[in-house]
Amino acid sequence: MRKLVSLVAAGALALGFAAAAPAQADDHEIIFGFAGSSSGWMKAYSGPSTDAALIAIDDWNAKGGLLGKKIVAVFADAKTDRVESKKAGMSVLNQGAQAIAVDCDYDFGAPAALAAQNQKKISVFLCAESVLAGVQGIGKYAFSSSVLAAVQGAALAEWGWKERGWRTSYILLDDTIEYNKGICFGFDWMWREKLGGEVLGHDVFQNSDPTIQPQIDRIKALDTAPDFIQMCTYNPGGASAIRQIRAAGIDTPIGNGSSMSGTYWLDAVPDLSGHYVPEQASIYGDDPRQSVLDFNEKFKAKYGEYPNSQCTYPGYVVFEMWAKAVEQAGTFDSDAVVEALESWVDEPVLVGTRTFTKTLHHQNRAPYLIVETTGGQPAVVGEWTISEAVPMDVLFGKRYEYIAR
Repeated sequence: MRKLVSLVAAGALALGFAAAAPAQADDHEIIFGFAGSSSGWMKAYSGPSTDAALIAIDDWNAKGGLLGKKIVAVFADAKTDRVESKKAGMSVLNQGAQAIAVDCDYDFGAPAALAAQNQKKISVFLCAESVLAGVQGIGKYAFSSSVLAAVQGAALAEWGWKERGWRTSYILLDDTIEYNKGICFGFDWMWREKLGGEVLGHDVFQNSDPTIQPQIDRIKALDTAPDFIQMCTYNPGGASAIRQIRAAGIDTPIGNGSSMSGTYWLDAVPDLSGHYVPEQASIYGDDPRQSVLDFNEKFKAKYGEYPNSQCTYPGYVVFEMWAKAVEQAGTFDSDAVVEALESWVDEPVLVGTRTFTKTLHHQNRAPYLIVETTGGQPAVVGEWTISEAVPMDVLFGKRYEYIAR
């Protein structure tokens, strides 16, 4: 199993959190804070994103910094804990951070983001994909660098319908966190409402459940096997659930959100086949964009290995979007930077483009690569951009109360 967070970044995080005295930027420096988790299971997501953001800081410092100031990073460990998230946010703000990055999930990053909101400082979620990771859940100073989870579900639904001819599905939701619900909301909207597909059944489980045998029994009891199982989950429970499904003899294609990308968990399901994930960029050496391939080489040069998680790429965008907006605003003032960000329409970033408005600090439509795992080997098999943006009421699941029970 490859390392989830490089020793370089892990050491920096540890040293940053242990610092007893607040860092003080001089007139030639600006401080950017990281309040993500470098311990606990969120480390698998926030760790690679933090690694990538540090490369973005290196890139800006190499070309003279930001508005003539060297960027200095400070760190605090949110420990995959909501209480610790708030403490981490306060820690980096007290160290003088002008803006902060918070955990790669709304539920765990929100306390740190709220700490920044209260001080009128910008927070950017490392790769959170719930609509609440922005204006709706935090306030005007909060943004996410990634793409909404609902877009992932919608992309797999439309791609599978048009490219693979799937017509029936089964929805299996891990309802532990908001991110998972978003994937299922987007899939259901595209599958049933836009495409006219049939949902043969839906079920729920929790990430910590030791077994999903009752759910498997209900899938096997169907009169006709579904063409596709849409799961909405994350690790470690996601890998366990997939292993149990395959062990039960169900070889139906399985879809998941980007939380189930990467290779680090595949040892748990040896020779996995028929698993599909939408990804913003490929870690497998087959991304069609030279800019991503170049970034992968930078990552290897800094950390000794190539990225092994999809969550890596939005991390670069965390700092990239804040820095570009600062340059456009010509100031570090948070209100001016927010105004600059909210003016973006298809602004180019490392992975695709970003558009923000006063009512949506997230992406409700974006291009995705479709990655299929066959015999334990993931590879890009297609590209897809959904035909229309996911509506706001779908993002909040107001049409799908039966899922989020």
